Amino acid sequence: MDSRYYIRIVDCLAIVDNRLEIDRDKTTKMLNKKIIKPAGKVATEFENTVAQALVDLENNNAELKDLKDLSVCSVKEVDVAESKKAVVIFVPFRQLKNYNKIQQKLTYEVEKKLGGKQVMFIAQRRIIRKPATNNKIKMQKRPISRTIKAVHDAILDDLVFPNTIVGRRLRYRLDGSKLHKIYLDRKEMLSNISKVDSFSAVYHKLTGKEVVFEFTQQTAEN
Repeated sequence: MDSRYYIRIVDCLAIVDNRLEIDRDKTTKMLNKKIIKPAGKVATEFENTVAQALVDLENNNAELKDLKDLSVCSVKEVDVAESKKAVVIFVPFRQLKNYNKIQQKLTYEVEKKLGGKQVMFIAQRRIIRKPATNNKIKMQKRPISRTIKAVHDAILDDLVFPNTIVGRRLRYRLDGSKLHKIYLDRKEMLSNISKVDSFSAVYHKLTGKEVVFEFTQQTAEN
């Protein structure tokens, strides 16, 4: 082979390598912008997979262009059944309303990219424990929104969105355990009936509480 052709081939390969390196750096920066981790924490491989799916959607789906201004805190997989997993995407609390505006379309598209796994978006919230009675340090009054009950109730609302919780019931078993029954609006039954077991599994994983979801009964007028 002529040395001139060999040099040209080497130069072309070097250009390709440089372009690939630039593309990798660009992708890494986009993923780091999409999934924001605390200092010293590194995103998992699955979190990067979800972040990449979101980046692809914001770049290629005009209906989801608003994703460019939204980020993710963390992603968790939850076992629902032997061969069924749900994906929980935690988002910044201040961005939840913006997610809600595109959530139905976004959920559908992300589920397709994750092989049919059911996806739920939940705002990242922090629970502030009630100060102990013997605590003598003067502390700011705990906001109601930061209590365990308030945060757990908010998680329920996030889980079932865009459905609406229309009723709740707490049942005490003979062994002293509790079962929470959550009643959802029947209008959204067709789009949510396949997710109720995932709702229960995710809520139990996040709060330790056992809950079942049911839909309101059809009235005679309907």
